[in-house]
Amino acid sequence: MTKEPLLDHETSSPQPSFPSHLTKYLYSGHFLARWGARMWDFSVALYMINIWPDSLLLAAIYGVVENASTALFGPIIGKWVDRLSYVKVLRLWLVTQNFSFIVAGGTVLGLLAYPDLKSTSVEAFVLLVLVTNVSGAVGVLSTLAGAILIEREWVVVMSEGQDPTLLTRMNSVIRRIDLICKLFAPVVSGFIISFGSLKASAMTLAVLSTISVWLEYWFFMSVYQGIPALAERNRQRTRKPFPAELTESLSVPDDYHPANAEKSQKRSLGEKIANLPLVSAWRVYFEQEVVLPGIALALLYFTVLR
Repeated sequence: MTKEPLLDHETSSPQPSFPSHLTKYLYSGHFLARWGARMWDFSVALYMINIWPDSLLLAAIYGVVENASTALFGPIIGKWVDRLSYVKVLRLWLVTQNFSFIVAGGTVLGLLAYPDLKSTSVEAFVLLVLVTNVSGAVGVLSTLAGAILIEREWVVVMSEGQDPTLLTRMNSVIRRIDLICKLFAPVVSGFIISFGSLKASAMTLAVLSTISVWLEYWFFMSVYQGIPALAERNRQRTRKPFPAELTESLSVPDDYHPANAEKSQKRSLGEKIANLPLVSAWRVYFEQEVVLPGIALALLYFTVLR
């Protein structure tokens, strides 16, 4: 009785049914998207500090606006991604993210070019700061939509019916790309600021966003068109079923009475608040088993380690 070496089983992993270059396209598009977001996240704090050197107020306000927009509108973005088709989500994600970086880069460039604006024209200064914060909030929300689309949807669909290790391998590569961008994008931004200027850095971000959006779209659309499973899942998602609420409203119960119908139509304020996306998302979160470790991790972000 002959025994096959275990090394052959470990090294010979089945290849996916789709071409391998599509996976590289997915990684490349994800890298470009995350690189631009990480460069902007690091640079904006330096911009705000330089615009108002005597205070950290502008940088703090920008951070609050970004995180508050994620907390408030994150559940809405998740539902929006689930309802729209893959192509619509992809286009809106790339356009809004890169356009917001372009607009924010232009407003920051104006604030840096006119450092005395806050004393000569307070209205213009406040307007530029407001546009910068709104653009940052739109950028972080669009980045969240892209993360949901790629990491929670496309990777899962691409790994269905494949080798079980494919999903783990793709998730690890995507996570590694994100960590690499988080580590090296600030270094590149620091080199640009050190050997150039803050204005050159803001202009570089705007130009990079203008160029990269076309490459990102081409990479992701190549993946979508090259993998039939994505198109099939997209058809299943966009298929509109008959709403359950409408079905219930059309069926008249046996004990129907106008008074009962009037009572059923009146909903209390508490029920309306409980059905809001933000509140319902927090209710689902607190029902999970990992709620306590999640709260502990959130408290850690309140410390100086952040």
